[in-house]
Order: sequence, then structure tokens, then C-alpha cells
Amino acid sequence: MYKAIIRPLLFLFDPEKVHYFTFSLIDILSKIPGVSFLFRTFYQINNKKLERNLFGLTFKNPVGLAAGFDKNAVLYNELANFGFGFIEIGTVTPEGQEGNPKKRLFRLKNDQGIINRMGFNNEGLAAAVCELKKNKGKIIIGGNIGKNTQTLPENYTQDYLSCFEGLHPYVDYFVLNVSCPNVGSHAKLNDKAYLLELIRACQQLNKKLVNNSSENQNPKPILLKIAPDLNNNQLDEIIELVSETKIDGVIASNTSTDRANLTTSDERLQEIGNGGLSGQPIKNKSTAVIRYLSKNSNNAFPIIGVGGIHSAKDALEKIEAGATLIQIYTGFIYEGPSIIKKINKAILKNSLEV
Repeated sequence: MYKAIIRPLLFLFDPEKVHYFTFSLIDILSKIPGVSFLFRTFYQINNKKLERNLFGLTFKNPVGLAAGFDKNAVLYNELANFGFGFIEIGTVTPEGQEGNPKKRLFRLKNDQGIINRMGFNNEGLAAAVCELKKNKGKIIIGGNIGKNTQTLPENYTQDYLSCFEGLHPYVDYFVLNVSCPNVGSHAKLNDKAYLLELIRACQQLNKKLVNNSSENQNPKPILLKIAPDLNNNQLDEIIELVSETKIDGVIASNTSTDRANLTTSDERLQEIGNGGLSGQPIKNKSTAVIRYLSKNSNNAFPIIGVGGIHSAKDALEKIEAGATLIQIYTGFIYEGPSIIKKINKAILKNSLEV
């Protein structure tokens, strides 16, 4: 029904407007008595064999929603009904910001992809905290954090630390987003020396917050989100970085600036302009990054695989390449919520065959 009726209707309209319309629709429907129960009945699979224990957390299944969908943490309780094992909110910045000028979100229908240059548009840390206080405890929440666009390079780390401290009581793990191609001064965020500084500063704050807390808790897991366009030398640096800092894991990968092998015309791509590419066109590139990191580190750290997962087969490829958990975003838009159940069923079937 989704692909035959709902998606063609939604795809008639501007992608960003459709995104907010869909949010409002899910919110309204979820307030109708019994609808959330129906969503859970139809989409969720509850099976102990799907559970994954990672970072000291128990994920009820390995399929998560990637950051960027619920930027401001306004719909995670409702989205949990669709069967996700975890949801990552953000990217959250200290202050709210409009992001890049519109239009900034584009579908590549023939390629089953999306190009975006949103620019970390979000309502800011205080708004996210306000929403996270409404957490009903249904699902593991990740906090994806970044810097404000106008922040000077010498203050980048403080932006991350502000978000880290503010979100610390309300999220289960953190993601340092240093690989989004749609924010300014991107070069420094990819510099290994700076990443060492950033990770260590977040780890120090993490320990301090835990030590000062009245609750008996462990430090929150911290992961690094990397680009799919890194070469092997850069991936080797990531492996070294994880080894040196003992950061908890890596998310591979973010969106791509590469436009190779697209069926969308060059004229249309020039009309769209710059931005990060997601969806099916980056599937193989993302999987290759996962496989390289896993193989060349001897599986030394957990990897969350994301990029181009539009089917159960795509998800299993990521897991076979070395991902412990996976995330979807563009596949959720193109395939609809049924993709989560399909992936979990395939994972169950695959695990039973092993």
C-alpha cells in the first residue's frame, strides 16, 4: 500500500514539506486511541534472538533510525511504535539555527536517493532537552551532536561539549558528527589531531558528569560518524584514532559528495547543486568502508552500518561486512515502515540458519 499509493502521492510534493506533513500525520494518528497499539501489532517483532548487547546497552533489535529524521526529538516515542531497536535524534547544535537556504532537499527517484544540504537546521539544545524529558522509556535514544554554523574554529570543541553536557541525562549514547558535508569549515573536523582533541575532551567531560551524578551509572558510549568518501589511508587513521582514544565505536557512514554512476542527468544534478547524497547510490561505498574497518582492525570496535539500506538483503550485506547494528533513513522514506519488520525477519531467519 505504501509504495503503490502513499509514496506516489507524497512524492508529488516538495520533500521538506512532505517531511513535516508526515511528522504531523504520525503525531495526530498516534493520539487516536488504539492506533499506536495497531502500529506496534503490525510492525514490531519482539524476539529475544534479535537483541544485541553493545556499549553496555541492550538493543531490542539491531535496526535503528539514523540521525536527521527526528532532528528535534519531537517524535521518537511515536516512531518507536514502528519497530525500531533504537532512534538517533539530531544533529543537535547548542543554539537553534535555520540551516541552509531552501530548496535544500531533493529526491533522485530513478536512483532511489536523496541529496540534501540542510545545514544542521534544528531548534537547538534547549528545545531538544525539553522534548527528551517526555521520554516514555520505550526505546534507546542516541544523541547526534554538532557545532553551530557560525561558530569560530577555536570554539568548535566547546559547542560539542555544550551539547554533550546538556543531553547527557537524556540520551543513551552520543555520536560526534564530524562528517556532514553541509556545514562550513569541514576540513578541521576531518583532521586527526583535532579529532583526538575533541574525543578526549568529550571523554573527560563524560567521566566528570558520571562522577558528579548521584545515580550509579557508567559513562555514556561515544561514537564517531565518518564519511563514506574516505580513502584507505584515511580509514587507517580512523582505526588508529579509535585505538588511541578507546572511543566506543564508529558509524559508517554519513552522506557522500560523490556523484559517480548516477542515472540522474548531469543537467539535473547541476540544477540541484551541492549536498550530501544518501540512499541506494552510496550502498556499496558504505559497505566497503564497513568491510575495510572491520577487516583491518580485526573487528576491534563496533560499527553501526548505515547507507543505502532499502531491503533486508542490503541490511544483511552490512552485517556480513562487519556491522553490529544498522540504521536506515532514505530507505525508510522510499520503502515505508514495513522495511523494519522485513529486515528483522531476515535477521532472525539468517541467525536460525547459522
